[in-house]
Amino acid sequence: MKISEQPTSRYRWVICFLLFAATTINYIDRQILSLLKPMLDDVFGWSSTQFGAINSAFQASYALSLLFFGWFVDRYGTKIGYTLAISLWSLAAMGHALVNSIFGFFGARIALGIGEGGNFPAAIKATAQWFPRNERAFATSLLNSGANAGAMIAPAIVPAIALSLGWHWPFLIAGFAGFLWVAIWWPLFSDPRESRRVSAGELTLIQQDGESDGDKASISWKSILRQREAWSFISSKFLTDPVWWFFLIWLPDFFKKTRGLDIKSSWTLLVSIYSIITVLSIAGGWITGHLASRGWSITRARKSGMLLFAICALPIATVTWVGDWTAVLLIGLAGAAHQAWSATLFTTVSDMFPKPAIAKLIGVGGMAGSIGGIIFPLITGIVLDSCKSGYAMIFGYCSLAYLLAFALNNLLAPSYKPIELGK
Repeated sequence: MKISEQPTSRYRWVICFLLFAATTINYIDRQILSLLKPMLDDVFGWSSTQFGAINSAFQASYALSLLFFGWFVDRYGTKIGYTLAISLWSLAAMGHALVNSIFGFFGARIALGIGEGGNFPAAIKATAQWFPRNERAFATSLLNSGANAGAMIAPAIVPAIALSLGWHWPFLIAGFAGFLWVAIWWPLFSDPRESRRVSAGELTLIQQDGESDGDKASISWKSILRQREAWSFISSKFLTDPVWWFFLIWLPDFFKKTRGLDIKSSWTLLVSIYSIITVLSIAGGWITGHLASRGWSITRARKSGMLLFAICALPIATVTWVGDWTAVLLIGLAGAAHQAWSATLFTTVSDMFPKPAIAKLIGVGGMAGSIGGIIFPLITGIVLDSCKSGYAMIFGYCSLAYLLAFALNNLLAPSYKPIELGK
């Protein structure tokens, strides 16, 4: 029987589900602290500025970790890199339950950032290994939707666990979930060329772009960073990642400060927001792949999608003027636009750069996004402590960030064509 006639397995979608699950756990761990903030305000008495500084400390360690894991995953492989990352962040999540001071939370968040920096370099590398180019945008949107699922699940379960068992328990349970994932990941993941679960037909499909040769070759940082297309990704992450961090960190506080809703009253709004984000962001990730399958060039399909997502973020500028459920719809639309934008942006890296460079560039771009994430919580905390209309100002920036990033991205990468890199 010819390869083309053999039944094609779909094991690559099992891998995609594992990546989705890891990202879900990752974002549950990140959001626990912000969900418990209204409760911990009374325990620790921190100000918005102090809380912003704690989250900036997380971003600083996360930024450095992204750079490290970008190198580590390219050097030692996706399987080992992901295992190390999630083991470290699961230990750190559990460590939150042991702290009893503001200073202790600084240390715990720094440790969490060190582990969580491995998630996206490993996930995007795995996607490039397991999916052909025309499926990557959709696969990336699926794994990236784990961020939405985590952000949706967390407000549904974290307050209930904390109120019934104490604030320590959400951190302990999240850490256990990470170690459970590792136990499943290790026997199931391998390079598709070495996997016994992949049929010859599926392997041919995965390798149809002719990118499999030389996947383990070494490509230097200098060779990557001297390409202006690399900076199209890096600059876009710097400008837009802080918006998503703002949503994760500050939305519970936004509903409490501007609407008088504590976590018992606002959790349904938060779950609704992330439910909207989950559904719409997957559809957004599907759009660019669908356009490409209809004959559009990769460049035209990706850029059209990114422009659409940038426009969808604009209405969030009015969120402080509207009622609760209208605010939910506007934030949900903007959050979905961010996630679809982010999934497409990640995909442009594998569109342009060879596989040995992907994790490194994802790490550098993620570090740039985290630098923005270091700055933004500090500014947010200061603005909120000093200005009554602080949230209106912050949401105003969020609405414009994507159009600004799109313009810069388009200037630096007019097309998403494969780039030949030297070592």
